[in-house]
Amino acid sequence: QVQFVESGGGLVQAGGSLRLSCAAPPTIFEVNTMGWYRQAPGNQRELVAIISRGGSTNYGDSVKGRFTISRDNAKNTVALQMNSLKPEDTAVYYCVVNYQAVDYWGQGTQVTVSS
Repeated sequence: QVQFVESGGGLVQAGGSLRLSCAAPPTIFEVNTMGWYRQAPGNQRELVAIISRGGSTNYGDSVKGRFTISRDNAKNTVALQMNSLKPEDTAVYYCVVNYQAVDYWGQGTQVTVSS
């Protein structure tokens, strides 16, 4: 079973920054897309950002211009730099890793932005 580590969540004030990271096991090769979705209470899970193995990115409309996703293929890691955070960014953020055409989900990390 594929397991990976998520880190970087926490509590910040509006306008602040956080950096999330997600690491797949080093024994897992040829990881495809990686990224994050998020879910706030009462809402559906929504796209935050994803990045392909080749570096192509796709961002949710609400985070464009504020968040930046990147990856290190050699280390099987992906990072999400979140700047200019808003209270509406408050949610549980779930890392997703696609490997051999199967999506694997992390347990989620809480991001809370206070006004």
